[in-house]
Order: sequence, then C-alpha cells, then structure tokens
Amino acid sequence: MPARDPIAADDARLLLLHRQGLLDDPERHVTPALLRRTIERMGFVQVDSINVVARAHHIILAGRFDAYRPEHLHVLTERRRHLFEHWTHDASAIPTAFFVPWRHRCRRMAENPRTLRWLKERMGRRWSRTLRDVRDRIADEGPRMSKDFEHGSKASSAWWGWKPSKAALEYLWWRGDLTVAARVNFHKVYDLTERCFPDLHDREPPALEAFVDWACRASLERLGVATAKEIAGFFGAVSIVEARAWCRAEASAGTILPVRTFSSSGAAPRDAYAVPDWRRRRAQARRGLASEEARGRFRLLSPFDPVLRDRARLARLFGFEYRFEAFVPAAKRKYGYYVLPVLEGERFVARCDLKLHRNRSELEVRGLWWEPGRGTKKDHRRFDEATRRMATFLDAEHVQRP
Repeated sequence: MPARDPIAADDARLLLLHRQGLLDDPERHVTPALLRRTIERMGFVQVDSINVVARAHHIILAGRFDAYRPEHLHVLTERRRHLFEHWTHDASAIPTAFFVPWRHRCRRMAENPRTLRWLKERMGRRWSRTLRDVRDRIADEGPRMSKDFEHGSKASSAWWGWKPSKAALEYLWWRGDLTVAARVNFHKVYDLTERCFPDLHDREPPALEAFVDWACRASLERLGVATAKEIAGFFGAVSIVEARAWCRAEASAGTILPVRTFSSSGAAPRDAYAVPDWRRRRAQARRGLASEEARGRFRLLSPFDPVLRDRARLARLFGFEYRFEAFVPAAKRKYGYYVLPVLEGERFVARCDLKLHRNRSELEVRGLWWEPGRGTKKDHRRFDEATRRMATFLDAEHVQRP
C-alpha cells in the first residue's frame, strides 16, 4: 500500500465544510433545483421532532440559505418526490437518486435480529398477519396515519408501548413496503411505496458488493477525508468491517488515498483515507472563505447538522466539545435545552440556547457562551446579525437577548 500523506486538521476541516455546503454563499437565491443539488451533495438531512426553535431539518437548511423556508423542502419531498424518508443513523430525508441502492439498507434493517425481536415483542405470534392486514388496509383505503388504526391507552404513544398496528407501520416503512408520503403536524402519513415511486419501487438493487462500494464511496465523497469508522457511520448503511475492507481494496487499487489525519488539539494522528483530488477541493474550499464577509459571518447550526453528528470528529477537527442536552435532566445541564453551535467561517466560536415564543412572535436567546478568546464587540454584533436572520426565518418579530 502507498505511503500515507499527512493531512492537517485545518485541511480536513475545510474539506468537510466545503462538501457540506457551509462555505457557499448563503445569500444565493433558493430554487428547488439548487436545494436538491445541495442535499445530494450533503448526502441527507436528518429529520427530528423537537420544535423549540424549528424542526431540525429546517434549521439545517436555513444554515446554508438565508432565504430558505420550510415550503422549499415540502416541494422536494411531497410534490416532486426528489427526496424520500428513511433511516441513516436516524430518520432522514434522503435524495431519491439513492433510492435503488438504498433498498439494501431497507433489507438489512428489516432482517436485523434485533429488529425482528422488537417486532415480535410488540405483535406476538400473529405478527405476520398483522403486517399483512395493515398493508392491505393502506392498499385498499389509501394513505393512513397511525391514529387511523386502533390504539389502546394514551401510554401507547411511547415507543415501548406501541400497539401492533403502529409497530407494523414502522416495520413496513423500514422494510420499504411503505413510504412516508407526507407529514401532518410532523405525524407520518404512510402510503404504498409503489404509489409514491412507481418507476423505482420494483427495481432490483445492485449486488451486495456494488452496494458496499456505492455506500463507502458516496460517504467518502461527502466527507473528503475520513477513517473507515467514519465512512461506515456516515450513512449507517454498511458495517465497519465492510468499510475497512473497502478502504484497503480501493487504496491498493489507487482509487482513494491512504493518509494520516491530525488533530487540532495535537492528539496522535490517525490512519484515514481521502478522495484523490483533495488538494483541488481544498483550493475550492479556501476560495469560499476568500472574502472577509464569508470569514466573519456567523451561522447558527442545528444540533443535528451533519457536521456536528460525529462528536469525536467534531472535537478532533474543530477542537469543539459539544453535547446535546435536551435529554439531560435540567439540573445537570451545563448549557441549555436546545443549544445551537455558532460557526464563524471554519471555526466554532460560541454556542447559544434559543427558544421561539410563537405566541408573542419572539426569539429568545436564553444563554450565550463564547469560546476562549472570543466575545468582542464585533463578535456580539455579528451574533446579533445571525439571530436577526434566524428570527426572519422563523417569522419572529423580536429577538430577546439577556
């Protein structure tokens, strides 16, 4: 295998931000075509229900486009079907261009022994009949929500208390029989996949080896440089063992480059792999930060942003320690319930705890914490500009700061 070239943390950081669309001009006009290309370039957009500011998927995209509005994503998901919803490491909006190879991910999720145990625990011995009955009802009656099926007590809304029909709907979605055709107040509306994607639903996915190649290559393409573990974890579609074998084979063939990546904290370097043209991409990324405005602009990122999801990578490349504390008891939180990291150019400079008060059209800044050496008057002015942009996105008339 070729010798491993070194890649500094600064360069790895730039490659990631560039591929994830965070070095592009956020003042661009938003069109369905541009938004679609951006999400394909990112790989996916995670979907999450917490709405203390806005849904995670909308904050993720608002961090890349000042003029983004939720209806833009609605066009791609429900009207044009350019995105479909399934699981990466969590529920995500995924480009329909990935639909056919993603069938392997559906099969793996459905056939996982833990999934099957989960299924049988919630459905009992009649689980196969329940699946058939739920699917047949949607086939006969059209799109349905879980509330359209019989439920028991109010406690059944929790995942551990799901009734058989709700578990059946989720499993049929995981397996690919059903698609999330729409969301109403964030509740899933399920329909037959063949009705939502008539030209794709019955196409056979590639062979397993070709799928692993696609998943690993697509992941590295969106990371720029990554370890085998990071490649496996990006989509959550292949195992670490498969990713390591793929990396070794492709490095030997010369289609990817074995490299050593360094940490911003000076920790020991790691063996990793890079796209062959990483130097050209680095030059593109640097051009994205060429102007003072681009370097100084603050972006408020969702806690579920792809750049933040891998906390170990975040700490290694950015020197930024982050923990999502919404599920931490209030007394044990260090910062706040819904804390958004603040990105300036290529570095994280602060974090803020936000809450949207819809009844009084106000965005409240409940807390603001600067990284060491930051918090100048200019920093505060740029933070105010960023929160005003966020307020505009949220249709809030006021920003309340401590």
